[in-house]
Amino acid sequence: MPSSYQAPNRQSEEKQRTLSQTASTNTSATTATVQMVLDQKGKDVFSIRPQDTLGATVKVLKERRIGALLVTDANGALIGILSERDIVRKLAETPGQTLPQKVEDVMTTNVQTCTIDDSLVDVLRRMTEGRFRHMPVMDKTGLAGMVTIGDVVNYRLVELEHEALQLKQLIVG
Repeated sequence: MPSSYQAPNRQSEEKQRTLSQTASTNTSATTATVQMVLDQKGKDVFSIRPQDTLGATVKVLKERRIGALLVTDANGALIGILSERDIVRKLAETPGQTLPQKVEDVMTTNVQTCTIDDSLVDVLRRMTEGRFRHMPVMDKTGLAGMVTIGDVVNYRLVELEHEALQLKQLIVG
């Protein structure tokens, strides 16, 4: 007669754990970095100039199917970010007069950035606490890319799917 399943208890042998089985390992700074996300999605960054109009910006956002643009100076240095949310807020404040306005009058200038070595958990926490969805990535030479909250969540979901598949293979195989 087959034996039935016994739930583990304190006397059970300690089994080897995977990296995603405890709260401390899920939030470990060594789990995944921003560089890993950029390696998968690429480092393309789209930017606009502070003198551009919101009308031109809206066209770029639509054509590129993105939610934010970095604002750079003539040398390519980051000076701000402009998101769909920023534009919607301005539309509510100045209905019918928004699209001719300049990017520099609407952009966020206190831009939160991360580095390629930052952990995804830290970046996700900062985005959640700051209530923003786009974060420019900096390295020693300057702008290295941009990550979104969707990029970070998607990376983690794929990682979990891979771990689940490995566990399944261990159990079945």
